[in-house]
This record gives sequence, C-alpha cells and structure tokens, in this order.
Amino acid sequence: MPEAAAATLLGFDHGRKKIGVAVGQTVTGTARALQSLPARDGQPDWGRVAALLDEWRPQALVVGRPLYLTGDTSATTAAAERFARRLHGRFGLPVHLMDERLSSQAARRLETGNDADIDAQSARIILQDWLDEHKEH
Repeated sequence: MPEAAAATLLGFDHGRKKIGVAVGQTVTGTARALQSLPARDGQPDWGRVAALLDEWRPQALVVGRPLYLTGDTSATTAAAERFARRLHGRFGLPVHLMDERLSSQAARRLETGNDADIDAQSARIILQDWLDEHKEH
C-alpha cells in the first residue's frame, strides 16, 4: 500500500476469549477503539468480522503480534499469526503484523476503572503504533 494513499485500516488484538477491534485512517493518522468480539479458543464469529469489514471497508488489517519483552515468541505469538493468516485467507486483504509488547498494560492505564474495553483499547494502541510507524515524513 503506497504511503501517500488514503486508507482505512482495522486493527485487531487477538486473544483466546476476546478479540479487540479498532479502526484507523492514514489521512488523520489516528485510530480509535471500536469493540471487543467474543472468541472461542481464539476463533471469532467470522460473520461478525465480515460485518465489520463490510461496514468499514478497510484497505488493510493490522494484527498485534505478542512477544515477550526479550523479543522471543510464544504460543500466543503463533495463535495471533495464525489468526492473521486466516484473516488474509478469508477476506483477501493485506494483513500487517505489529509488535504489541505492552499494549494491554498501556490500555489498562488508559481505562478508568472499566475493564470492558481493554481489548478494544489494546487494538487501538496496536493500530496507532502501526500508523505512527508508517506515516509519511
């Protein structure tokens, strides 16, 4: 995707029980939390994912890639990468992986006593980090 192109992106924070979703724009360079989708062993209701894609019509997707602070991978890394491959396979959109170290902790700091949107806030942080890394200089 050319950096100068205006694009909508959806960001995902993959988890076993919930998948946070955020939307962002390359024009404004900003992301905002949308919602958390329930998941069963890391699998969302793909119909709900499709409905979000129909609603927002993103040009690309960003999935958080969990790593240990050392940069080492784990079972959750493999699960998020598998989710990213499934997103690409089902919907044919480009999927970018973004290092998500500390995004959940940052989201918890932003929340004021309400854990309901932690996953969506984590997705927003992941997508915002991706937008910040890819903005035109």
